[in-house]
Amino acid sequence: MNTWIRMLAICLLLAGAGCKDSKPIQNLAYVTAIGLDYKDGHFIAYAQILNFVNVAKMEAVETGKNVPVWIGTGRGRTMNEALNILSATSQIRMFWGHVRAIVITEELLKLQPRIKEAYEAINRYREVRYNIMLYATKDSMIDVLKQKSLLNLSPLDTILDTPEQLYVQRSYITPQYGFKFIAELNEEGVTATMPDLTITKKYWREDEKPKPMFQTNGAYFIRENKSVQWFSERDLEGKRWVQDNNMRSLIIVPNDQHPKASLIIQKPRYRIRPVVVNNQARFDIEVKAKAYVQAIIEESTIPELKQLTEKTMAEQIMNTYLKGMSTQTDVYNLYGVLYRKDSKTWHRLKSQELLVLNKDTIGKIKVEVTMTNTGKYKGYRESPG
Repeated sequence: MNTWIRMLAICLLLAGAGCKDSKPIQNLAYVTAIGLDYKDGHFIAYAQILNFVNVAKMEAVETGKNVPVWIGTGRGRTMNEALNILSATSQIRMFWGHVRAIVITEELLKLQPRIKEAYEAINRYREVRYNIMLYATKDSMIDVLKQKSLLNLSPLDTILDTPEQLYVQRSYITPQYGFKFIAELNEEGVTATMPDLTITKKYWREDEKPKPMFQTNGAYFIRENKSVQWFSERDLEGKRWVQDNNMRSLIIVPNDQHPKASLIIQKPRYRIRPVVVNNQARFDIEVKAKAYVQAIIEESTIPELKQLTEKTMAEQIMNTYLKGMSTQTDVYNLYGVLYRKDSKTWHRLKSQELLVLNKDTIGKIKVEVTMTNTGKYKGYRESPG
């Protein structure tokens, strides 16, 4: 009997020891987003904190109820030092396993070695995941991290944390993951990209009061791990036809001041073919997509709209390329395609300083659009007559 009592006592002691360090979920500070900056020789780390109880989706929680956001700031000579200062003053344990986004200031983005140093320091935290969304911003970091969603929903329901929801409906600027960005920085011939996150008060109001909302109004391109260029969403109109995972995008045709129709382009697929002749690399771009009519402004036939759509998409692809060419920014990663398909030729041209973008770098642009349906528009005809 005494043996059984001793065994029970040991089991109870072991069980108590196993639960000794556990904390109630409401007593943890959940870091959901991180802001990074660099000024006067010091890293500045920002942590967006949400309480689990405030964001839990329960029937008792009122939809649209204001969710408080806590923002911590730490400064240090290294990123680890800045993060440790945050932990030293947080009063309760900070949990980093729910970090969903990292926002970098434009100033830090231009300091490439510092970006790698900061990102590697964050990745050393075992709780932090690799599939984190990455953004750059010109706005105040405090304003970005305190931003709420429509209907006063939590920051977890914004472009910052869940950009895929909006991208499925409107595929313009591709969301960027942190691990992919670092891979692009380290890969030969590849131009790394990062969405530009800004706050606008132009479009939404709560009654009469303007309400700020997130918007991705452009993207940064980092060439050869040093040169940083920013392009607006308008500059990148052609980029959406030559990027992966484009689901749905609006196009107005023709591409001038007198539109005839608006169409939805669905799941465009592209192919880039490099051709090297006389030490000159040229690239043919082929795009295939499905489209349906959203609105008719002037009566047109199916062949007319198909031709206008193909022409407009080709023009946008070329215009975006020319925008990049002006600063030698390879927005379509043309030379990255050449590197993957023929690295020997890429190295030879690079050693001779012949990897230069010019008007002849783009060869043929072929766009093929399949019209799927016209909806309810009666003015839309198969052919003239």
